[in-house]
Amino acid sequence: MAPSSLRVKFIAVWALLLLAKLWLALSLPLFGDEAFYALESRRLAWAYSDLPGLTAWLIRLGTEVGGQHALAIRAPFLLLGAVLPWLVVRIARRWFGEQAGWQAGLLALLMPLSGLMGVLALPDVPMLLAALLCLDAFAQLLRRVGTLATLQLALGLALGAFAHYRFALVLLAGAAGLLCVPRGRALLREPRLWWALLLGAAAWWPLLAWNLDHAGAGLEFQFVDRHPWNPQLAGLWWPLVQALAVTPALFVLLLATLGETWRRRAEPAQPQWPLLLGTGAVSVLGYGVLAFLADSERVSFHWPLAGWLALVCAAPVVLARWRPWARTLVHVLSALGLLVMFAYLALVARPEGRERLAAGTAYADNFSGWHEAAAAVRAELAAMPPGTRLVADNFMLGAQLSFALDRNDIAVLDHPLNRKHGRAVQLAEWGLLSAGRTDWGGAPVLLAVEDTARPLKLRLQAYRELCARTGGLPPPRVLNVDHGRKRFLLFRLPAATPGCSTPALAWIEAPSPGDRSAGPLQVRGWALKEGVGVARVDITLDGAVVATAEYGQPRPDVLEYWGITGDAPGVGFRAVVGLGDRSAGRHWLGLVVHGRDGSVETWPEQLVRGE
Repeated sequence: MAPSSLRVKFIAVWALLLLAKLWLALSLPLFGDEAFYALESRRLAWAYSDLPGLTAWLIRLGTEVGGQHALAIRAPFLLLGAVLPWLVVRIARRWFGEQAGWQAGLLALLMPLSGLMGVLALPDVPMLLAALLCLDAFAQLLRRVGTLATLQLALGLALGAFAHYRFALVLLAGAAGLLCVPRGRALLREPRLWWALLLGAAAWWPLLAWNLDHAGAGLEFQFVDRHPWNPQLAGLWWPLVQALAVTPALFVLLLATLGETWRRRAEPAQPQWPLLLGTGAVSVLGYGVLAFLADSERVSFHWPLAGWLALVCAAPVVLARWRPWARTLVHVLSALGLLVMFAYLALVARPEGRERLAAGTAYADNFSGWHEAAAAVRAELAAMPPGTRLVADNFMLGAQLSFALDRNDIAVLDHPLNRKHGRAVQLAEWGLLSAGRTDWGGAPVLLAVEDTARPLKLRLQAYRELCARTGGLPPPRVLNVDHGRKRFLLFRLPAATPGCSTPALAWIEAPSPGDRSAGPLQVRGWALKEGVGVARVDITLDGAVVATAEYGQPRPDVLEYWGITGDAPGVGFRAVVGLGDRSAGRHWLGLVVHGRDGSVETWPEQLVRGE
């Protein structure tokens, strides 16, 4: 295919994709981490507990220009993400010619992870930009040491240092690549290279200074706390996850390209091959090894993306030797993968889409429930006295409410999520980490709790801790979003709360989620409300009450599990629910738990299917 034709295709796909990304950036609710980065942008600093300062600075730039809006927060990242494929074109064109350059750029656009990069305000965007700037600078320096290339290298190194701790592995990959090249080793005698390296190293000082001032809290979280550092079989899934994230045919192509770098590592006239061998091996295979030792609980499938993009620059050389049908397969499967990811994000961007996903594992928890929670908090605050304090139970809810309500004073309670995501020290430094009633004085408080942020087995103990911290809990207002997949409890706490009414706990044991039934549903389970007791349990179907359960069945196993002793009544219930004239298909079965204190708490629903 002629270079001019490839250029036209690249520009057309790039422009179309940019419009699609713009729509997503405008439509998607803020991701949980984005909200915290936005909170950081309200308190500009050189470094924070979770990241260096660049992400917060970019968000502040966006909001200063565009206001307190999700698109304004994401706009700088959208622009930087749009630059990435052009850098791939620039690098590949310098090494392998015009046609290979546009072909590599097209592959970078079709790879779902890089093609949609910039939709979210995440530090990976400037970090990838920094990595490609460094790779491009090395490509120039291997030909001729020039001032502009040296300055570009210094800029890339500084941007990476201000972007993320993970840029340290990019540095290791770059150093490995440089040492694989004889000309690269010779560069180490060039004073201008050392000046660039020194400037890049100086950019790490703010992050190191923050850690020195905080007993190494950021380093400890990034490199110790969040990783088990013990062999784990979950690492066996890494190749499959990468194959799906990169798309299968492109994954095979990039692995073949890595193999090509090994075979051509000794070609003196083409130093790009050993350079890519070092960078690709560390950036891709290094993460493959770390998958057996490092964090597997949080999203990490995107970590090797810098290495994949480096290999994309050389992939057209390998692809040119493949049969036409195989080349077509790479482009078709990559485009399909990109469309699938876009379709998923488009579904998540709509409330009805998130609700549709609520019954499955594809539910987008980190995007969901925030608008509804903010609306409920606004309504509660409007009904409470002026000067009411707003307190959230975890950092993510606090950050989302801070963005939605445009407030800087939302305190956050101690919570396992704060420590799990490395935000507890930062909250304490800002003075937003609250011990509870002892910090609130005599002011009334609205306490917002993200109930589903804890697994069910830990909630009763969490309720007891809330009682101790607040001095007492009244019955909450319950907000179930997406059939209760996200659940919030709002407590109006006056200056003094007599007693403590812990929220109810319940469980439907039968039918199981997703069960099919052609006749009446035999519903059984348990419900309890510690210290107060349950008056009755109503059964709902598609949001409407259809039966009142027989409550009070003996369930000593449940009481023993929760550690409830004394003369507690039976907490089991059972009921028969007919589907009536409801058509076959999906239905949502739920509970309404009525406490003896007059509280009414709707429990999350589960999917059942009629036949």
